Amino acid sequence: MEVSIADSATLLNKANNIILTAHVHPDGDALGSLFALYSFLSAQGKQVRILLDDEVPRAFYFLHGWEKVEKPEGIVHTADLLVVLDASDLERIGKVSEVIKAPILNLDHHISNVKFADYWYIDSQAAATGEIIFKIFKEVNANITPSMAEALFTAIATDCGFFRYANTSAQTLKIAAELVELGAQPHVISERLETKPRAVIEMLPKVLETLEIIDCGDAGNIATIVLNYDAITKLKDDTEGFINYPRNIDGVEIAIMFKEADDNSVRVSLRSKTADVSKLALSFGGGGHARAAGCTVAEPLDRAKTLVVEAARKQLAAGFIA
Repeated sequence: MEVSIADSATLLNKANNIILTAHVHPDGDALGSLFALYSFLSAQGKQVRILLDDEVPRAFYFLHGWEKVEKPEGIVHTADLLVVLDASDLERIGKVSEVIKAPILNLDHHISNVKFADYWYIDSQAAATGEIIFKIFKEVNANITPSMAEALFTAIATDCGFFRYANTSAQTLKIAAELVELGAQPHVISERLETKPRAVIEMLPKVLETLEIIDCGDAGNIATIVLNYDAITKLKDDTEGFINYPRNIDGVEIAIMFKEADDNSVRVSLRSKTADVSKLALSFGGGGHARAAGCTVAEPLDRAKTLVVEAARKQLAAGFIA
């Protein structure tokens, strides 16, 4: 059932035992939204847990609440409400869906959302799910602490490229400004996110050696980079920003990063300038935004690369833009 911001606030208020989760391969929006909502609900005296079927990337360890994240285990738990943030379908939360029995409230901004929950609020015009959480806080006159403001600013800023991407709206900038007034420090957040371990910087030239440009004529080119399993293991999946290198090449329309998870599974990150890569990701069971999306392909690396590149070629040939 579709609900409003006010309805969402009511559902959260009525529930006492709440589980929060978000999509696998969590990004800044998923994590910032989770931690801000966790802080708010905990302050109301509710029993709240965060379950994620993945690791929190080290880049986000500066956010208050990351240490509260738990992995889903085999034991099935019941709750008053399972809140799924920043996920467009149930598969995106992985094993969490198997261990929690509760009504589901889905708060999301992806245009590819399949409306899987018992209750959903989806705003595809919002730059980030963090904007939706902020609106809920405003609805109930929540006390937004500096750490909550920091988490929400991180959620919004990372999903709109620090206000450089096309999804940045006047509303996005107004919310960001208010979060700064509430204690978020953009210079501190950007410094934390841009600081990389030495191993990541040393690996970058090796990754760029895998760069391939596929000429697709007037439709624009496709650029790919590849991280094999050994590289992923060394970097502990700290690859944020690698995809921007192929995307920023003149003439490239779609950039694709392939990350080998194991012998038969590849994580794929997609970026574009005008093409709607959320449609491309959706065709492989993933999702995301028009300009930034992702999926996991259950194939060996070479096969996955062939399949995704061919699908990207067809999309460019068909002229799917958004």
